[in-house]
Amino acid sequence: QVQLVESGGGLVQAGGSLRLSCAASGRIFRGYSMGWFRQAPGKEREFVSAITRSGGSTYASDSVKGRFTISRDNAKNTVYLQMNSLKPEDTAIYYCAAQVQYGRPYDYWGQGTQVTVSS
Repeated sequence: QVQLVESGGGLVQAGGSLRLSCAASGRIFRGYSMGWFRQAPGKEREFVSAITRSGGSTYASDSVKGRFTISRDNAKNTVYLQMNSLKPEDTAIYYCAAQVQYGRPYDYWGQGTQVTVSS
């Protein structure tokens, strides 16, 4: 079992930056690929970014590529999402998730953190 707790959300003006953190506890953090997802009001949850166990490979959706950067610190059991050049359409609840096996559905989810970008 893995417990995930997100933090770092808040209100920011368009063009600003935020860094989200997701702290993991429980089983060995480095054994999981990690991802960030988001869900805006009235919309389905969507993939934002992911990182492999070692951090050697990362993936990002087209909507955030070049603006958001995912990283992880396995010594601190934490994954980060650096968000730059934020836009109002980035407003959503952001969730981190842990994946036991690549290609399978994510196994564990955090409770989410709200990000609001004002225009």
